[in-house]
Amino acid sequence: MFVPKKVKHRKHQKGRRIKRDVETRGTEISFGSFGLKAIGSKWVTSAQIEAARRAIIRYLKKGGKLWIRIFPDKVITRKGQEVPMGGGKGSPDHYVFPVKSGRMLFELEGIDEKDAREAMKKAGNKLPLKSKFVKKQ
Repeated sequence: MFVPKKVKHRKHQKGRRIKRDVETRGTEISFGSFGLKAIGSKWVTSAQIEAARRAIIRYLKKGGKLWIRIFPDKVITRKGQEVPMGGGKGSPDHYVFPVKSGRMLFELEGIDEKDAREAMKKAGNKLPLKSKFVKKQ
């Protein structure tokens, strides 16, 4: 699972989940020939990123090169069950990456388009948001 080695602050504020927000950075294919682009906006957990990565790797069978363009560095805290109100913020539970619409999630190189399309479809099924297959012009 993806977790930061070192963080400046152990607990973050939640921020806002804006549904119709559009990404301005990381929207183009930079490394590979094919990519998986987010259409919706959601928080993607480190477990979901790992599941999508494993789906791509299993489909490729040691062929091609994969780039993961997102990294979960936002901590989500949870309080234990049956803890009364008050008592401060809960302890860190898991990490997420807030994905906005238009963000490039994964990139592939070194395989043909048909295999890349199928691998990205399998990875997209593991993610909590809608995504589409894109290729470099």
